[in-house]
Amino acid sequence: MAAESGTRGEDTPRTQYLIDGRRVTVSDLLQAGLIQAGTRLRFTRTRIGAVYDAIITDTGRIRLESDGEEFRSPSRAAMVAAGMRAVDGWRAWTVVGQDRLLDAVRQELLDQAADGSRRQPSQDSARQSVHDRLRQARERAEKDDPERVSVRELLTFWGAADRGDQVSQIEADLANHGLVTSPSFRAVTLDTMVLLTTPPVDEEDRTAGDVGLVAEHVADDEGEDDLNVRLTVGNLSPLSGVVSVSPDSRLTEAITKMLVDDYSQLAVLSGARNLRGAVTWRSVALALQQEPDAIVADALEPDVEAVPYDRDLFEILPRLQQRYFVFVLDETKAVKGIVTTADVAHRYGEMATPFFHLGELDQTLRWVLSRVFDIEEVGSVCGRQLTGFDRLTIGDYQRILENREMWQRLGWPLDRSAFIARLDEIRVLRNKIMHFHSDPVPEDAVAKLQKFNLLLRNYRDRA
Repeated sequence: MAAESGTRGEDTPRTQYLIDGRRVTVSDLLQAGLIQAGTRLRFTRTRIGAVYDAIITDTGRIRLESDGEEFRSPSRAAMVAAGMRAVDGWRAWTVVGQDRLLDAVRQELLDQAADGSRRQPSQDSARQSVHDRLRQARERAEKDDPERVSVRELLTFWGAADRGDQVSQIEADLANHGLVTSPSFRAVTLDTMVLLTTPPVDEEDRTAGDVGLVAEHVADDEGEDDLNVRLTVGNLSPLSGVVSVSPDSRLTEAITKMLVDDYSQLAVLSGARNLRGAVTWRSVALALQQEPDAIVADALEPDVEAVPYDRDLFEILPRLQQRYFVFVLDETKAVKGIVTTADVAHRYGEMATPFFHLGELDQTLRWVLSRVFDIEEVGSVCGRQLTGFDRLTIGDYQRILENREMWQRLGWPLDRSAFIARLDEIRVLRNKIMHFHSDPVPEDAVAKLQKFNLLLRNYRDRA
């Protein structure tokens, strides 16, 4: 009985860890007893009649029988074995003798972990809900009826409002359930609609948009995508479609559409994936000057660029400086968005404004404290030796101003507790801002910084 109790005690942290969003590995399946060392795996590509065999080692790695090379990742093992650019190894390898995919074994482990958590009242029910929610999404995806949600709604599965610190956990949970989002939820706006789907295993079954999905899933296999902190073109464009005209349209139609929505340019399309160019106010004026009855084709600017939604924004900045806009392609290569220099300026304004406010707050508090206190007494309150006021952090400001005697010496007719409470909120906000992610800081958070700086401006000279 004692041994059984000890086993349960050892299993509890593992159950909790898996439910909390770590990527499942083959080693986990081995330790859970769902597979054994020596288990044979087989990857069959029926269309080309190719079969690849492998074996699971006692360390939880996959050893290819062809050359003995070993891999921690099922996807890497399948890619090397078949010479494919990208493949979801969890859904490629079949467990010989069990007649089921390696992915099915992974799902069994996750189900066991979820069931174990349900039997423990102390476990977080929200994590169990995530497992159930993604399991339902997987079932729909396998029935060719993938769930369609906005990125904002997807994040609520995890109780998140933006793509901040929880992104790694979200990526892991999706990967564990064999799911990807199409388009990638990281590379688009919060209001872009995405599909929760499973990419096809074999290259012959893939559409134009599937290659990127499989590559993304392979990166998720070992958490490589956790380091993806780029700002993409899609982060600025919702991929909801573009206002367009055809080459044969009358110029009055193009002019009216630009006036109605206050646009400076329109896409000229002959089908969703056939971008012919663009019309701009400049090209319209030149065309009408030469021919009063000109049509869109006469005002066409063919030298336009369309870029994938997951393209790094910094890479296309030179082009934006020259042409002022680029069109954006979704995961199926259809023209679904546009990014202009105005969009870039707006986003960088959103990103830079909080930093400027934090900088002003930091400098103002430092200036006030340096006028009233000596560096030695400040260092004593902070619990360390300081060589200058420029070494102070927001946490130090809190410790100094929480000191009743030092607060009184400031001479501010303000409530110390309320002031410190707001400063602590700003400390938390500051830490979040400094950990970059693609979503802008909420307007209410920026307003909080603005108002606090206004307060400091009004009282800084009274110290």
